[in-house]
Amino acid sequence: MTFAEITYEEDGPVGTLTLNRPQDGNMFTERMCHEVRDCINAVRRETRTRVLVITGAGDKFFCIGGRKEGMEDTQLYAGVLPTLEMYESIDRLQKPVIASVNGFAVGGGNVLQMVCDVTIAKQSAVFRQVGTMMGSFDAGYGTWYLEDLVGKKRAKDIWFRNPKMTAAQAQEIGLINDVVPDAQLKEATRAYAVDIANRGAFALASIKAAFNARHGGVGGLARLSHDLLLPGYLKTKESKELSRSFAERRAPDADTFGH
Repeated sequence: MTFAEITYEEDGPVGTLTLNRPQDGNMFTERMCHEVRDCINAVRRETRTRVLVITGAGDKFFCIGGRKEGMEDTQLYAGVLPTLEMYESIDRLQKPVIASVNGFAVGGGNVLQMVCDVTIAKQSAVFRQVGTMMGSFDAGYGTWYLEDLVGKKRAKDIWFRNPKMTAAQAQEIGLINDVVPDAQLKEATRAYAVDIANRGAFALASIKAAFNARHGGVGGLARLSHDLLLPGYLKTKESKELSRSFAERRAPDADTFGH
């Protein structure tokens, strides 16, 4: 896959998606949002990779938010950065997603790492939610997911006061999973990803869908039942007998049910 503002590479069971605008803090643009979405959707349709890593190019920025330059001047969706497409694609992906935070994770970049299933950060990484300092907000992923991670009172404090957190502080409150020395981030992330990749792919997909069903509502439940459970059911004796009886316009043989 070839992109302009991200890169993607595979290394055995691990795929790595890199936000590739280091000269501008790896900030989202409309094009980057669409490329991240398209890349993740492509990963969803193949079975080579079992874990996806998302990181930023360079050694200073994971991502520090987004830019709207070049978008339509409208209050309708054409004038809004399509960040939700990225977040939704991460939730829908039937594979674990690891945020490997290689620097500042600020604003939308912090929300991005929260949406990922787990987060590993280098020791010098910085986390901050700056929306209210700039007159903006993220009501949804940036609030509900944050509350789940750190609790309601602390989540409100993060949004109300916008404190700057070190990686160690972020780990202490449950915002991220692990902190490693700067020079070991890439190696530690791959080891973590390979450890996950050795688990059952179907079980991982099912448990991720189950977590997603809580916030995803009907869409999350559909991912669990339609994408995961239904294909297996369609191979059962019961399903096959029902399909045959329907095609043959006869009553089904109920003795095949429940076994």
